Amino acid sequence: MTLCINPDCRHPENPDNILFCQTCGSELLLVTEYRVTRLLSGKGGFGRTYEVSQGNTTKVLKVLINNQPKAIDLFQQEARVLRQLNHPGIPKGDRYFTFLPRNSQQPLHCLVMEKIEGLDLEEYQKQRQYHPLDQQSALKWLLQLAKILEVVHQQRFFHRDIKPSNIILKPDGQLVLIDFGTVREITATYLGKQPSGQVTKIASAGYTPPEQLNYQAVPQSDSSRAVGTTTSAFGLSVLLHDINSGYIGIIQRFPLQ
Repeated sequence: MTLCINPDCRHPENPDNILFCQTCGSELLLVTEYRVTRLLSGKGGFGRTYEVSQGNTTKVLKVLINNQPKAIDLFQQEARVLRQLNHPGIPKGDRYFTFLPRNSQQPLHCLVMEKIEGLDLEEYQKQRQYHPLDQQSALKWLLQLAKILEVVHQQRFFHRDIKPSNIILKPDGQLVLIDFGTVREITATYLGKQPSGQVTKIASAGYTPPEQLNYQAVPQSDSSRAVGTTTSAFGLSVLLHDINSGYIGIIQRFPLQ
């Protein structure tokens, strides 16, 4: 089965041997390469996530359905960051393109990336019935995440949304940090805009540090190219506390203001 990604299509299911949607007429072989095989997530008002096939390779397609300029900027930024970063703990960006459904004036912004098999840590802990992780495993995860964040910081980016649902545990034990749509580059312009609150506010209950809520997320060090942030340190610390203790009431202890 091939799915049509036109958000207004009433019957998106199609057989695999045709090129245009039987219902709305939109193309099914996206940019002559990708066939959409399964909807992975349709949550939220910003976009949808699909599984796609490129020949014999399975990948992930993110489709932005919110055409607000800021949403488009963040989406394009994610595509740039994923192409720039290279680490087994970061998904590889494959291709960015726009797609115009039949009889539509609004293009869909699309990002194809590596498909990461496994469970996010929120679901992983749920399936483990929130049993605390043993100390050795927790330290191994800490080192993995620290190395991933080092790569991000060396390119003068910071993630801004470190939480269990944004980290996937692969079947081989490797952790992968996902959702780079909230990443920001540390620039003089960004630092100059923070005091007046002219930057996009990103908040995840329990995992966002107070300085980020108050538009004051700043580098810990500007020496060399490595730029760590208190934002990353806070999110990583709370994440590991949750996993190591089995405690799930973290949101009540750090309420958003």
